[in-house]
Amino acid sequence: MIGAKADSAGPQGKPEVGWLEVDEESAGQRLDNFLIRHLKGVPKTHVYRIIRSGEVRVNKGRAAADTRVAAGDRVRVPPVRVAERSSDAATAPAREFPTLLEDDHLIALDKPAGVAVHGGSGVSFGVIEQLRRARPDARFLELVHRLDRETSGILLIARKRSALKNLQDQFRERETGKTYLALVLGDWPDKLKVIDVPLRKYLLPDGERRVRVTAKDDPEGMRSISLVKVRERLPGFTLLEVTIKTGRTHQIRVHLASQGHPIAGDDKYGDFERNKALQKQGLKRMFLHAWRLQFTHPAGGARVELHAPLPPDLLSFSKHSPQAA
Repeated sequence: MIGAKADSAGPQGKPEVGWLEVDEESAGQRLDNFLIRHLKGVPKTHVYRIIRSGEVRVNKGRAAADTRVAAGDRVRVPPVRVAERSSDAATAPAREFPTLLEDDHLIALDKPAGVAVHGGSGVSFGVIEQLRRARPDARFLELVHRLDRETSGILLIARKRSALKNLQDQFRERETGKTYLALVLGDWPDKLKVIDVPLRKYLLPDGERRVRVTAKDDPEGMRSISLVKVRERLPGFTLLEVTIKTGRTHQIRVHLASQGHPIAGDDKYGDFERNKALQKQGLKRMFLHAWRLQFTHPAGGARVELHAPLPPDLLSFSKHSPQAA
């Protein structure tokens, strides 16, 4: 079954608990994407809310939005009311994005900063909804991975279910090469080339998700590895190439900040007073860019290496960066 045989309404027409069964085609998909695909007409903000609350269960256990479902899994879905038409689909404007590579299997976009990759968590729509609206005849368009809203750079979209599974397997098995350009405050030490520090997610009182470094023996800590190379030294800053061997939430931002060198413009883990000054000096957002991506093409097996140049705003700031105070 593609997912659902969900008994969503009872005898009086009231929504009831439903169950979705994961088929082979959906195996390996993130839980949030699996639900969004099957709960047509349910706002994405609500999908994320029922996952966070623990009302969604996978094989009777609580699961996070990024949990990968497997063939045969049974997913419990709490009572939800399905609108006749998804508000996300109705409000997302059609939009194409700069393309680095496109074929029958995938699209590699150069995502601009300030655009979420998908709707949810207070965002009505993102790249994937806008792209689907721009390409109504496309049979399949799914995100392979994610970038933070304020991070620019390479983003992969699968055009076939087989390509999605293949590429996500590569990400999960660390067979891809993901390198970012990050401008950090201060003079990064040459000897600091590997950051192997576990990360742990937590919530602020208002429910906003954050991440922090934690001890190696923390049972809730996730091993996280970042490789750091100095690309250029600027007055008061260092431009780094950061290759992540694990893909944890906010990994680069937290790892760099934990070493006393936060990313310039980072509004969650950065130096807030410095950020105010940097805004006046021309840096309007976090200086983090997904610059290079290496992966094996899902059809044919050729190794692919893509580059997305620094966007004009970051390039201009790096060329004329003011001396740090």
